[in-house]
Amino acid sequence: MKIKPEQLTRTLNNEQLPLYWLSGDEPLLMQEAADAIRTHYRKSGFLEREVFNVDRSFDWGEFQHITSNLSLFSEQKIIELRLGSAKLDDAGKKAIQFYLEDPSTDFLILISGPKLDAGTPKTKWFTQIESAGALIQIWPVNRENLQSWLEQRLIREGVQAESQAVALLADKVEGNLLAAMQEIEKIKLLSNTEPGQTIALDSKTVMQVVADSSRFNAFQLVDAAFLGDTVRSQKMLSGLRNEGIFPLVILAALSRELRSLIPMLESKDRGQNISSIIQSARVWFNRKNAISSILGRLNQQTVWELLDHSRLIDQSIKGMSDANPWDELSLLLLQISGNSSVATLTAR
Repeated sequence: MKIKPEQLTRTLNNEQLPLYWLSGDEPLLMQEAADAIRTHYRKSGFLEREVFNVDRSFDWGEFQHITSNLSLFSEQKIIELRLGSAKLDDAGKKAIQFYLEDPSTDFLILISGPKLDAGTPKTKWFTQIESAGALIQIWPVNRENLQSWLEQRLIREGVQAESQAVALLADKVEGNLLAAMQEIEKIKLLSNTEPGQTIALDSKTVMQVVADSSRFNAFQLVDAAFLGDTVRSQKMLSGLRNEGIFPLVILAALSRELRSLIPMLESKDRGQNISSIIQSARVWFNRKNAISSILGRLNQQTVWELLDHSRLIDQSIKGMSDANPWDELSLLLLQISGNSSVATLTAR
C-alpha cells in the first residue's frame, strides 16, 4: 500500500508489514522515516540489523540466503537494502518477489532509495511488492511550505520565533533541511537557556548566527523560472555557480524542460485547457504549479526561440563562441521567468 510520511506512525502501530520501501531525495526526511521504522521494530524485539548497499555488483543470492536461513532460535532482524539507483535489476526484482511469496515474521525488509520515476509504481513487479508492504514517497519541502515546516521544528525544539526570523531562516537554508536542523541546534546552544526553557528567536539573531546554507539543483532552478520568480531563479543560478556546477548541467536541464513544453503547447493551441494538458502529460503533482504558470505565459514560437538561445549557450560553453555562458544563462532565465525589462530574443 502507498502511505504518506505523516501516516507512518499510525501504520507502524496498526499493521505488521513485511516490507517498507522509502523513496525520495531529501536526506533528512528519509533518515527520520527510516529511524522511526527502526525504533518501532527494535521495541518489538527486532534487535539485530543487517545493512546491504545495493549496486550493480550486489549479489542477490546473499539476500536470499539470509532470508531463507531460519531456525527455531533465530533472532528477529531488520534487513536494510540501500539502493544506489531507483531501479532494481531483474535479479533484485525476482529476489524480493520470491521472498514476499512467503515472508518470515522474523524479518523486516527496509528498502531505501532515490525517488522513483513516474512509471515504476505502475509496473507489475512493483505493484506486487506494494500490495504486500508499504511504499512511502518522501518529497522535499518546497519553498511555499518551508516556513511552516521550520515553525513546527522550532516549536518542537523549544524555540519561539518571530515570523520575520522564520522567513529569514527559510531563505538561508532553503533546499538543505540538514543544515536547517544544524542551525536550530546552534541557536539552542548559543542561547544559554536552561533545559526546558523556551528560547526566543528574532531576525537580528538569525542574521548574526545563521550561515547561508541554501542549496539548490538544476531542476529547482527550472521550476523557479517557470513560476516567474526572477529574483529567486537568479539567486539559485548564482548559488549553483558558486558550488562549481558545470554550466552544461544547468543548460541540459533547461533545454530538456523547454522541449517537453512543445507538445503541451500544441495541445493548448488546439483548445485543450491547461489542467487537462497537465493531467495527460502526467506531470508530478509538486510541479503542476510551475508547468501551469509557464504554459500560461509562453507560446510555441517563444519556446523555439528560447531553445535557439540554448544552442548558442551550448556553443559558448564548448568554446565555440566568445559569449560568457553564465551571463547567457542568466539572460535565458530572465526571459523564461517573464522579466519585462529584458529585450526579446528576436531583438538580440
